[in-house]
Amino acid sequence: MKYIDIGGSGLRGSAVTLGCMRIDQLSENEVAGLIGAAADAGITMFDHADIYGGGRCEEVFGAALTQAAIRREDVVVQTKCGIRSGFFDFSAEHIRTSVEGSLRRLRTDYVDLLLLHRPDTLMEPEEVAAAFDELVSAGKVRHVGVSNQNATQLELLRAHVRQPLIANQLQFGLAHTALVDSGLNVNTGFDGGVVRDGGALEYCRLHGITIQPWSVLQHGHIAGTFLGNQDFQELNEALAAVAAEADTTPAAVAVAWILRHPARMQPVVGTTKPARVAELARAADLELSRETWYALYRAAGNRLP
Repeated sequence: MKYIDIGGSGLRGSAVTLGCMRIDQLSENEVAGLIGAAADAGITMFDHADIYGGGRCEEVFGAALTQAAIRREDVVVQTKCGIRSGFFDFSAEHIRTSVEGSLRRLRTDYVDLLLLHRPDTLMEPEEVAAAFDELVSAGKVRHVGVSNQNATQLELLRAHVRQPLIANQLQFGLAHTALVDSGLNVNTGFDGGVVRDGGALEYCRLHGITIQPWSVLQHGHIAGTFLGNQDFQELNEALAAVAAEADTTPAAVAVAWILRHPARMQPVVGTTKPARVAELARAADLELSRETWYALYRAAGNRLP
């Protein structure tokens, strides 16, 4: 496993993060086993959100961590807030209330990283700044960031928030390549040249913001995995060929494809199976060549100008 300095903040986390969106399906003992498997694979970072499982994911994780032979200070716990039933809410009151709830469910005094979960078009950045100041000063939140925000939205927040925004979660993977498409098709008439994210990749690189890709093995908007999917036959054949040569699995190759990008992204992999955790963690030790990276990009149905 490799480790990165997230957003240049001094917060050190594993290059691969374990997403905990579905662990509400597991018992406390099963989650303790999942945490242990992650630790054995070198994964130290765990991704949550207040809405995952209606809060049950944080709750079962907090209980399981007390069972696992792992100290709280040896793991990095991040959570997200802002999505409510039918609307988004970045009000200072909701941010504070959400964090208090997460701390209680996670059985911890602090979260290492708090992310704003999707943009709220009714956001008052001064309210966000006030909430961040209060939570960071109280030691309840150590670092802050966002998810699914474009360059201009980040710039607006950075003009008001005193703390550095160290991470931005964005969907990215071999079946969702919009993050790099427009940069590869600048000044063309191809569909890939359409800028859909306001240049988020380049903005984050310029400002040292770590991109955390989500749904890395999914296609569409969480429509299912592309692995073994007959609609992605060429991609699966290409992944299998690379995996066979590297003595690994197609899933590990797909995650390694993300890690190969020089933006030093930190992919969030979601699984409830300990064996799968170990498999995906091996991606951090697999280095793909430039030729292989582009071959997989093309096999995913993309064209180069």
